Amino acid sequence: MVRITKVYTKQGDRGETSLVGGVKVPKDHPRVRAYGTVDELNSLVGLVRSTLDQIPAAEERNRVDASLASIQQWLFDLGSELATDPQSGKGTGIAIGEQQVTWLESWMDVMNRDLKPLESFVLPGGRLPLAFLHQCRTVCRRAEREIITLSREGEIAPQVVPFINRLSDTFFVLGRWLAQVCGEDEILWNPGATTPPEWK
Repeated sequence: MVRITKVYTKQGDRGETSLVGGVKVPKDHPRVRAYGTVDELNSLVGLVRSTLDQIPAAEERNRVDASLASIQQWLFDLGSELATDPQSGKGTGIAIGEQQVTWLESWMDVMNRDLKPLESFVLPGGRLPLAFLHQCRTVCRRAEREIITLSREGEIAPQVVPFINRLSDTFFVLGRWLAQVCGEDEILWNPGATTPPEWK
């Protein structure tokens, strides 16, 4: 268990931070950018959960909330893994594995059974939890890009990229599924066919 007795340490005032294992790196190091973006994503998942009261179906709402709570825990696990210097030999023992990837795939398969195939891209929006899920998807894709950059110069576990890749897909499918639960029509991209209203 992590024990935090003091939030500020003044250690980072010179633009450096310490990885798990004690190695100091610049705060814009690829490893720091990767776990920092995962932390940002975790905050957005919290925003989704805080707005789930807008979902009218209680059973679905509660199951989604419990699922997102697990995802938040996994994102902290992932952040801990990414924040560890692989050369230090001081791993946390926490790792993202194949079981998390398989669970995300299974959840998407269940939700997709209720959804019609898409005929175009979905425009972000809708009620708050749906809009935040779109934002989760895009930040998750950014986290994936940061992790890929890190993988070119540092060691990462084999299931990290599959997990973050499936997670972004999960946010997209969940947003579609909740829109259906709420009875909301999806607004689809209509390439080149939109005329804005006149302003006079």
